[in-house]
Amino acid sequence: MRRTSALMGLDALRNLVSDSMAIDMGSAGTVIAVRGRGVVVDEPSVIAVNRITGEVVATGREARQMQGREARDVAVIAPLVDGVVADFERTQEMLDRFVRKARSGISHFSRRAVMSVLAGVTQVEQRALLSAAEHAHIGRVYMVEEGLAAAIGAGVSVSDERASAVVDIGGGTTNVAVVANGSIVHAHAERTGSSDIDAAIMDRLRRYRGLTIGVPTAERLKMELGSAVDPEDSKASVTVKGRDVQTGSPGAIDVSADEVYGVTQMVMRKIAEAVRETLTEIPPEVAADIHDRGIILTGGGSLLKGLDEYLKIETGLSVRVADDPRLATVRGLMQLFDEPLLLRRVTRNEPLPLIDAEASAFES
Repeated sequence: MRRTSALMGLDALRNLVSDSMAIDMGSAGTVIAVRGRGVVVDEPSVIAVNRITGEVVATGREARQMQGREARDVAVIAPLVDGVVADFERTQEMLDRFVRKARSGISHFSRRAVMSVLAGVTQVEQRALLSAAEHAHIGRVYMVEEGLAAAIGAGVSVSDERASAVVDIGGGTTNVAVVANGSIVHAHAERTGSSDIDAAIMDRLRRYRGLTIGVPTAERLKMELGSAVDPEDSKASVTVKGRDVQTGSPGAIDVSADEVYGVTQMVMRKIAEAVRETLTEIPPEVAADIHDRGIILTGGGSLLKGLDEYLKIETGLSVRVADDPRLATVRGLMQLFDEPLLLRRVTRNEPLPLIDAEASAFES
């Protein structure tokens, strides 16, 4: 009885002191899940800063709503580019705010977190993410390759001996990973993602239609008209408004689904090439497994209409989209908390010994 009470007291203390978090921090969005509570933060990876004072005005969704209409003294910044830290200070501030939002109201310290990183990430890029996590008062940080986390979150068993191929398409990157026995057999990260479609749409309309539009408008065109395959109704159109290139005055044009499709194809070809390149570099037995099982799509970019059909044509393999693909990576990261031996085996970094010892006292 006394032992049971002591264990209950330890559990209460553990919950009081800190939270265990899974953090999927990408160019387009940041998702944070807390053990026992699920996804608690799902925000765009943007931060609004006062140009004069340097003070943070807003982060996440609130900052995104300002984008394109921000005050003259405010800059809306995306501090991660192509999945890696481009603005170190702003990344620290953004992550710190997201983590504070994710914590329970009485907790000021997180004992541990699992963060996703790209395949082929450099030591400098990895260290930047670790420093940002340290700034957010996280005791111990495990860095796990995004492809493995996405595979686990998409339903691939860590004990499965046969190989599975996962294509995780984010805002700034496409991560292709082949996984077997809870480990990555081969991985390739292409720094091309769904945000490149937005940029291509903006460039197309500016250069050939004489209209400058902002990121939110380009993203809306992608969501409403974008397709990886020939659109069912190529004549469907959306009226968009912006600034006329020649006169500088407000202007408007009609953009067709066929025009957006042409722009989308340039990005789709790069993604398909990354997938094919990865599949040519795997061992024969692994290739046999992939031939039988096909490809699993994860990430927000996989929601583009017709993408599964497009990759099926390009690779000759069956392709399926995972359930709730945007959250596949963070789901996989959370599942690793239940596989401590696997987590230690697949982590990409070695935590500092003192931090490790302190954090271990609260590990379950």
